[in-house]
Amino acid sequence: MHQHTVNASLQLVPIVQDRHPYAWVDEAIAVIQQSGITHEVGPFATVLEGTYDEVIAVFHALNEHLQQRGCAEWIVHFQLQVRADGPITGEEKTGKFR
Repeated sequence: MHQHTVNASLQLVPIVQDRHPYAWVDEAIAVIQQSGITHEVGPFATVLEGTYDEVIAVFHALNEHLQQRGCAEWIVHFQLQVRADGPITGEEKTGKFR
């Protein structure tokens, strides 16, 4: 895949009873933060911005982390926007509203 900037939205929905779901979400956000990828945490999802490979690597790291930590079950809502001929940024899409 090309090396242009892409956007993704990632929402984790833990299906668990072992602890409050927010605890798993907090761990997921920590994985994203530790990746160093540009991101913005929102109340329903976290927006990621980086190359296709960087974004997909975070997606894989998150799922691997949850499995290794013993999360029983989860759903990840993942949206990815790619522009074939150049970068696409969150600022381009939402900057005018800030």
